Amino acid sequence: MKRTRTITWEDPMKGAKEAMQMDGVDYLQAMSDHKFPQPPLLYTLDFSVSLIEKGNVVFEFTPQEFHYNPIGTVHGGVITAILDSAMGCSVHSLLPAGKGYTTLELKVNFLKAVTIQTGKLKTVGKVINLGGRTALVEAQLVDENNSVYAHAVSTCLILKF
Repeated sequence: MKRTRTITWEDPMKGAKEAMQMDGVDYLQAMSDHKFPQPPLLYTLDFSVSLIEKGNVVFEFTPQEFHYNPIGTVHGGVITAILDSAMGCSVHSLLPAGKGYTTLELKVNFLKAVTIQTGKLKTVGKVINLGGRTALVEAQLVDENNSVYAHAVSTCLILKF
């Protein structure tokens, strides 16, 4: 039986100018409050943001068939995407107006298979160091019992707009 999925989103660049004028946590909160469009990736992969605070942005998702790889588990790219999103946004939440970030380096350890039976998963992140040019951050993907499914570490490059 064939399955279909329809995705809609708004122009993600609508809030880009405002992003340069706002500190990171305020911009992320404004997106969460739908004052600016959310990134299309959230709709594409069916991620949601459940917490925004300085130094910690929590993403969640419930594994679905459309996340699967050819062997019937959630694709590592989906897991990497949610961890990278949480880490990058956690760094961004600490940045002042006029600064942004990009992922410079990323390492992920996959610890357990993720399937539709796994249930809801969330990220738990921590900014280890925020410097003038780079930031070091880590995150884990955990289930509702705090069992760890993946762990990631990233270096982000701090950008000036």
